[in-house]
Amino acid sequence: MSSKLRSHSRLKWLAFLYAALFGWILVLAYTGNLPSQLAVIPYYDKLGHVILYGLAAYLGHRLLHPFTLRLGRYRLPLWVLAFSGWTLAEEGAQFFAPTRSLDALDLVCSVLGILVGYWLAQHQLSQPSGASQPVSKR
Repeated sequence: MSSKLRSHSRLKWLAFLYAALFGWILVLAYTGNLPSQLAVIPYYDKLGHVILYGLAAYLGHRLLHPFTLRLGRYRLPLWVLAFSGWTLAEEGAQFFAPTRSLDALDLVCSVLGILVGYWLAQHQLSQPSGASQPVSKR
């Protein structure tokens, strides 16, 4: 098995495990069972949005970057668009949840995370395949 194929397979597993973790965190949030110890971290909620959504955007775009939506002369990454739409819907759903609150800053932090995750993935994808390999000094 080639190293590129092995790397892609590992990325798939990592994305699957991360999706399960992301889903579990959502369940905890919607049931009001997030650990209270998180409150000792200043702005943990905002930081959490940036990190959680950034990692999801990064992993999703790394795996699904070939899938794009063509709008005129632009090609838009399908995963980033779909995940952004889901993010808008999920943030809107918080209005109806008794344990959550609709917060525009949460949405801004989620979008910031998506943009950073997309940028990091795109930057890594645009590197020549050997560019990420360390150079040995012999």
